[in-house]
Amino acid sequence: MKKIRAVIASKNPAKINAVSSILANLEWTVDLSAVEAASGVSEQPFSQEETRQGAKNRAANALGDFDFAIGLEGGVYEMEGILYLCNWGALTTKDGRMYTAAGAQIPLPKAIADKLYSGAELGPVMDDYANEIGIRHHKGAIGILTDGAVNRGEMFSHVVKLLIGQYQLDSD
Repeated sequence: MKKIRAVIASKNPAKINAVSSILANLEWTVDLSAVEAASGVSEQPFSQEETRQGAKNRAANALGDFDFAIGLEGGVYEMEGILYLCNWGALTTKDGRMYTAAGAQIPLPKAIADKLYSGAELGPVMDDYANEIGIRHHKGAIGILTDGAVNRGEMFSHVVKLLIGQYQLDSD
């Protein structure tokens, strides 16, 4: 059985649960750690490119002496005058390989988009919008915007599956 030392570049419970749930289903023995890692991008990434770069930076900054690191980043981007929620993930390995993948995208209501255009960050805006605290740590904006049909952990789990799939294909 393959033994892996992995790290998730976040202390956010939704992100940790997304990674641990996917790794738990593999035929590997996984020692998973979680560390805070800098994204090197804006607190509120405002493009697909910036969001992807944040995920790549988090993974690279967390790698240390682990076999691989996973960075996950949420952001927004504009298309055809509409602001969309997006999320990216990156998996980097100790031998220098990097895999990236994106997940669900959904338009943001104009009231939320207007606040982001004014310089606010999505997490606190969603807390105000839903009259809750700490949405980013569990259901996320996606959970609010889908009326609970998809939560942040599920959204990131999909991205992690895409990353692990690429890693496994390249490791066989």
